[in-house]
Amino acid sequence: MELKSLSFQHENMIPAQYTCDGRNVSPPLSWSGAPDKTKSFALICDDPDAPVGLWVHWVLFDIPASVNALAQNFSRTEDIPGFGKNGKNTSGRFGYDGPCPPDGTHRYYFKLYALDTMLNLKPGLTKDDLLQAIKGHVLAEAQLMGRYKRPAGR
Repeated sequence: MELKSLSFQHENMIPAQYTCDGRNVSPPLSWSGAPDKTKSFALICDDPDAPVGLWVHWVLFDIPASVNALAQNFSRTEDIPGFGKNGKNTSGRFGYDGPCPPDGTHRYYFKLYALDTMLNLKPGLTKDDLLQAIKGHVLAEAQLMGRYKRPAGR
C-alpha cells in the first residue's frame, strides 16, 4: 500500500500553508494498493520530535474502503458522513492541527492503516484509543513523512 500527497514528497518539506505559519489546513492525501479485504482505513499524523514527547496532529478513522483520497482542508467536524470520524489530537481538538514546531526541523508521520473491519466507535478517540481498537485488524500500513521548520523570527 502506498500513501502520498500532491503537496509534498516523502521525506521533503511540508509547505507552510499546511502549518501554523499558513492556513493550518490538512494536505491532500491519496493512497493505492489496499488489500482486497479492506473494510475501512484509519489515519494518524504525529510528530516524534516534539519537546514534550510524541505530539499527535490528526486521528481519523472509519474511512470507508471505497475512499482512496482526502482533499486539502479536510473537515474538522466530529463525524464526516461518507468519509469517517475525527478523533482528538494532542491539543484536544477534532481533526487536523498542522505543524508548529517550537524549534528546529521536526518530522511529521502520516500513517495509514487498512483494516478488516469498520470500527463503529464514537468520534473523539485519541491515538492510543485508536491503536488499541485496531489491534488484530490491520491488513496493511503505509507511511508518508514530511518535515517542517518554522521561518526565522517566528
